[in-house]
Amino acid sequence: MTLPEVVSRAEWLAARKGLLAHEKALTRATDALNAQRRQLPMVRVDVEYRFDGRRGPVTLLDLFAGRSQLAVYHFMFDPSWDAGCPGCTAVVDAMAPALGRHLGSRDTSLAIVSLAPLVKLDAYRVVRGWELDWLSSYGTSFNVDFGVTIDAEAAPGTFDGVGADSEHVGRSGGAMNERVTRLKEISALSFFLRDGDDVFHTYTTYQRGTEGLISAYHLLDLSPLGRQEQWELPAGRVASPGPADPSFGGWGPGGPGAPSVEPPAAQCTCDD
Repeated sequence: MTLPEVVSRAEWLAARKGLLAHEKALTRATDALNAQRRQLPMVRVDVEYRFDGRRGPVTLLDLFAGRSQLAVYHFMFDPSWDAGCPGCTAVVDAMAPALGRHLGSRDTSLAIVSLAPLVKLDAYRVVRGWELDWLSSYGTSFNVDFGVTIDAEAAPGTFDGVGADSEHVGRSGGAMNERVTRLKEISALSFFLRDGDDVFHTYTTYQRGTEGLISAYHLLDLSPLGRQEQWELPAGRVASPGPADPSFGGWGPGGPGAPSVEPPAAQCTCDD
């Protein structure tokens, strides 16, 4: 292990102030990027998607609950799996009960949507001890339309870092692709805006773009040992760094509340 250099308090303060200048620059750059994101155009959602939930079928418009904005977390859960993606599981584990209330105070609703049938989502929700509403898009084109379920073998270019082909998003309205063995799940976070009864898709971010939902990552990024993963610098900071693991090692037999069946790693993409 190579720990940080030991210096005097005065030397530390000088180094800390130097880093602070970079942190302030990043904050300003982030503010500017957020403003640029808010200026993105939007696409009308013409398909009336219907989701299965514990309170019965609901539409995309229903998910707004009368509010102006809707955030949808696309939780990876293939219909053939008996458990959800480990990284997505960590994301939902990190969601505090008050999150929905805080978003609601800013005219925003939050929904979690997966491709697996509702019976599987409910079973896994009980195992994890979650009280949240979890919606199934099974039998609809929602996941395919928004680039979170892709046919990797037939159309490897469909997911290219920005999701589905823009001409396809929100327009197909057809049944889910039947080539289930080829389908690959992608984690993502999508935003929608409502104008009366009209719904518009404004933004989607995929995979590492959803990291902000995992508060533990933010705390670890501020620490001297970081996430303790192999890709991080400086190298050698920890004795046995692990691979990029958004599940935090709580997955599989022996993990707290973890299921006994792991989804196929080849079809679960959450660390890019």
